[in-house]
Amino acid sequence: MHENYKKGFTLIELLVVLTIIALLSSLILAGMGHIQKKSRDTRRITDINAIFKALQIYQTGHGRVPIAVATTTITGSDNVSSKLIGDNAINKMPTDPLYPDYAYTYITNNLGTDFTIYFCLETNSIPNYSQGCNNSKTP
Repeated sequence: MHENYKKGFTLIELLVVLTIIALLSSLILAGMGHIQKKSRDTRRITDINAIFKALQIYQTGHGRVPIAVATTTITGSDNVSSKLIGDNAINKMPTDPLYPDYAYTYITNNLGTDFTIYFCLETNSIPNYSQGCNNSKTP
């Protein structure tokens, strides 16, 4: 037996372990990205439903929704948001989690008797809606 023999890991063994850890970390992070997208999409649906309900409350009191014959981006400080907040139909107007890259938009007919809210989704995880910015909700 050699008396100078030291117990420990070789450089190759350490590199293999570090490579395995790096691969596992990248798989976990990739999965987390999809979970974050699904979470943002769930929030978007909650936001759209809140805006929709606020518009219905406003319409009940005024006989129409706030008129916006040109597409309006909902920012919280736009004209539609101001009317809904001022009328106490909603406390705070939600904006898309990735605003300004994605945004909720709103448009009405000339009389304010019909409206559409448009929004984007990052996944196909929400039933009856699809990935992309072609999603809408109307009464």
